[in-house]
Amino acid sequence: MKKFRVAFCGTPDFSVPTLDLLSHHPHIELVKVISMPDRPAGRGMELKSPEVISFSKENKIPFFQTENINKEPAMLHELKSLNLDFVVVLAFAQFLGSEMLSLGKMGCFNIHTSILPKYRGAAPIQYALMNGDTETGVSIQKMVKKMDAGDLVHFHTVKISHTETGGQLYTRLKFQAALAMNDLIQKMLTSELTYTPQDESQVSFAPTLKKEDGHLLFKEKTTAQILNLIRALDPWPGTYCFLNGKRLKVLGAEKYHGKMAPGKSENDLGSLVVGCLDGALRLSLVQLEGKKPCSDRELLNGIKSEIVLT
Repeated sequence: MKKFRVAFCGTPDFSVPTLDLLSHHPHIELVKVISMPDRPAGRGMELKSPEVISFSKENKIPFFQTENINKEPAMLHELKSLNLDFVVVLAFAQFLGSEMLSLGKMGCFNIHTSILPKYRGAAPIQYALMNGDTETGVSIQKMVKKMDAGDLVHFHTVKISHTETGGQLYTRLKFQAALAMNDLIQKMLTSELTYTPQDESQVSFAPTLKKEDGHLLFKEKTTAQILNLIRALDPWPGTYCFLNGKRLKVLGAEKYHGKMAPGKSENDLGSLVVGCLDGALRLSLVQLEGKKPCSDRELLNGIKSEIVLT
């Protein structure tokens, strides 16, 4: 029976379903897993292995951990000696240099959670939601030195619910990534693999998100843009504004009847309401700094002064 010799590069829990598939697939011999080093985590700041390494330990898969695989000559030499057919990369958090990209008879394949060339970069899931897209998907591309720019060898689309959050779509797509990998293996087995260049005129980017990207600028955005941002950045990095100078996390919001001037805010019969470019929003679930999450009504019960949101 045909078996492909494969190495896998990945780090977080998102990578685990695909790693699980590879480790149990009848046509795959998984010979090495490469991931990031252990990191301090939790209140005690004890060293914690990436989820990919924890899975590898539990399943007795040979692994190697490094901050930069390109600066590990001994491991690169070992990988060359393993007679690999291909390398799979998913949420690895490292760019691969020429030596890594040349490994394997077929090269390196990266799994990406958008339909390339749309949303190249680190945060395609969140950008799809921020922009109100109704579908996204999973692409697999033959890796080249340029980020997410290689020829496509597989893609399939996934519908997005209008209420779906970043966390929910993340969970769905980590399993869709494994299904895409299974489809790719089938194409390899039946010699149906094709290489389709990406259309460079259609490229867009989804750069790494920062905490400040979650600042809600009500007077500059429409209600739809604000609602999309809230769900896209749930659970990380989250969205916020400032209430009378104090940081206020916005955990839930909904459209509110009537219009208000963009940026104007008020207590409307126990509802925390703010104006956007095209209407008003009620910030229905919030968390003031140092406090627990609560409804807007509970929050407003403790505030006697004028309401100013920025």
